[in-house]
Amino acid sequence: MTRLNMVLLLAVLASALYLVRTQYESRRLYVELEKATSRNRILEAENDRLQVEKRAQATPLRVEKLAKDKLQMRTVTPAITQYVTQGSAPEAGGAK
Repeated sequence: MTRLNMVLLLAVLASALYLVRTQYESRRLYVELEKATSRNRILEAENDRLQVEKRAQATPLRVEKLAKDKLQMRTVTPAITQYVTQGSAPEAGGAK
């Protein structure tokens, strides 16, 4: 009977240790999940901010201002328009 009691005691101790280890692992994984969820929220907010910034950078007014300032481009007016007639058009590529 003593031998059976010892075996049962060892089985109870082993299962108790396994339960403690499982609970510890569960808590550790839960903390990792919370950290990953928090990081995901931060990345989504950053992505939204960058999307808004991208839309702000591509507004027609900003593009026109950059074209004028940095590229020295100007808007087309009839005064600077050159009309090309069929006889005076230069050949593309230089060969017929």
